[in-house]
Amino acid sequence: MSASIDLHEPAVGPTFTGISGTRKAKNGLATVLVTLAFLIAVIPLVWVLYTVISQGLIVVLRPGWWTQSLNGLLGRQIGGGAYHAIYGTLAQGLIAGIIATPLGIMVAIYLVEYGAKTRLARATTFMVDILTGVPSIVAALFIYAVWIAIFGLDRSAFAVSLALVLLMVPVVVRSSEEMLRIVPDDLREASYALGVPKWKTIMRVVIPTALSGMLTGVALALARIMGETAPVLILVAYAPFINFNIFDGNMASLPLMMAVERSNPTQAGADRIWGAAITLILIITVFQLIAAVLSRVTAPKTK
Repeated sequence: MSASIDLHEPAVGPTFTGISGTRKAKNGLATVLVTLAFLIAVIPLVWVLYTVISQGLIVVLRPGWWTQSLNGLLGRQIGGGAYHAIYGTLAQGLIAGIIATPLGIMVAIYLVEYGAKTRLARATTFMVDILTGVPSIVAALFIYAVWIAIFGLDRSAFAVSLALVLLMVPVVVRSSEEMLRIVPDDLREASYALGVPKWKTIMRVVIPTALSGMLTGVALALARIMGETAPVLILVAYAPFINFNIFDGNMASLPLMMAVERSNPTQAGADRIWGAAITLILIITVFQLIAAVLSRVTAPKTK
């Protein structure tokens, strides 16, 4: 006779043992250590922001800070503004971005889509890694040797932008490369299956999918180069007045303004240093917000 099965008998679920005290203690210790590390990292950041804001906020709120230069003012005189330095920072940074962004994105496309494991791709990756760790003063000296010493051209804001390009390109390449690599291969294969050429697949499928992350990488690269001091100290001289010509003449920038005002022992010099510092932070913050908005707008739609 076959054994009868009681269909009304409730099924027995799996049994779970309680978490041991040792595991709970280790988990609690890890939580405490991670939280402590976070607080240690945040404290210097908050301290720096508090110091800069408390010292420089009153300066940037003065009439004329955003619309006037220091033309005609003596070092000890209170007043004037950073209009000339703000323009120089934006001009040099944006020109570097215009040159470095397409170069970096095209290099990243080659490394991900075309290069694969070729020798040229490996050599390019190696050179990008080297450029990532190159100090800004080395990039400035290289541009000085080529642009001024060899070609005989004058120091200018455009030479500064060329040095900033060397610092920006590896950041753009790395961020764009990572964003392109996380694009699912299924999207590429679906496009190829429909008969779409590879170049059009990259332009219409791959890049739009990775565009939001690539824009964030470009914004991070801009934030890095706008605060560099060595290129402006070596490749262009400070001017307390506005100069719209990036190819000729001296031009100020916020980092250069801070470096020059360090030799001013008066209160006016200290005010201009803190004002330029908080202005630079605000400009970088605005670029980050713009990048965040563009990243959200260009992100792939899930529905």
